[in-house]
Amino acid sequence: MQKNELTLSGTVVWGDDFEAKDGYVVIENGAIKEIGDKKIEAAIEGVIIPAFVNAHTHIGDSVAKEPDFMPLEKLVGPGGFKHRILAETPHETLVSAMKDTIEDMVATGTQMFADFREGGVLGASALKDALRLSGGSEQLHAKIFGRHATETRTEDFNELFESVDGIGMSSVADYPMEDVKSLAAEAKRRKKMFALHAGENNADDINGAIDLEPDFIVHLLNASQQNFRTMQDKNIAAVVCVRSNLVTGLELPPLQQMLESGLIVGVGTDNVMLNSPDMFSEMEFIAKIFRLEEREVLKMCTLNSAQVLKESVGSIEEGKKANLVVIRTDTPNMRNVRNPIKGVVRRATRNDIAAVIYEGAVVSC
Repeated sequence: MQKNELTLSGTVVWGDDFEAKDGYVVIENGAIKEIGDKKIEAAIEGVIIPAFVNAHTHIGDSVAKEPDFMPLEKLVGPGGFKHRILAETPHETLVSAMKDTIEDMVATGTQMFADFREGGVLGASALKDALRLSGGSEQLHAKIFGRHATETRTEDFNELFESVDGIGMSSVADYPMEDVKSLAAEAKRRKKMFALHAGENNADDINGAIDLEPDFIVHLLNASQQNFRTMQDKNIAAVVCVRSNLVTGLELPPLQQMLESGLIVGVGTDNVMLNSPDMFSEMEFIAKIFRLEEREVLKMCTLNSAQVLKESVGSIEEGKKANLVVIRTDTPNMRNVRNPIKGVVRRATRNDIAAVIYEGAVVSC
């Protein structure tokens, strides 16, 4: 397929309201040129949705998939299983594992992901190497949220900030508070994003996280309605990682309360050692566990997650980048689906993809 011109036809999930209508999409020079309201013949047909935006990952964990069940602190806390594995893994092995995960994300329709990258400048460099080797920069966009390699030092700000898109910390309980405040202030001064985990194991770190006024907070399993109101007042977004919480045996996030509070709520797949980075699976779990309206779930995995990351993608509108996934309707799994959005959210898988399109180019089919 040529990147400069492409026509898709079928059911278009159109606009920020995610209205499903029969029609076509014309792509030219990487952007959506035209959306029509009638079906036409095209080489690629199906349900046309925005490509996924995965708002929280740890893809370095690809080197240690499916560990034994253990308490969260022993699994991912400072000095725990994950950090010991990362410290022991050669750079080339780490890069190769992350390359595999990037290729998996492309194949399952993700066009952008935000990675909380451990290891400071070297850790960010490993992810960039993985992107280069996979051809990832031509197939999806990575936003790298780094942190200092030693996690308590504050020197070498320039080198760290020049290597990342933002700062992504674990719980404020894991560091001296003054160091976290310094990183948050420096991120704002440099107009970089700042985000962190909170409320995953208990509520003790939530107020401290909110006081830093980050761009978004991940997990929030133990947060209260008052926490959400404060976040809304401070324009702090939330990211939920439902499958990850299930694997670690923790509470589920109070997702309905988050949405009712008016928070922008995005979705992430979290640690690759616990879950595949497959947003189809994440959508299905959210829809069936929380029984949310499927249109809302699809928005959370696309437009909302893009808004969390302050990116103007995630919906199908004329003039926007053509980052799309086309779902076939003639597979055994999708045939006889009566509501296209429900079908995509509740049951579609990578096997139903007709094409993944990134900035106008077909990158997987």
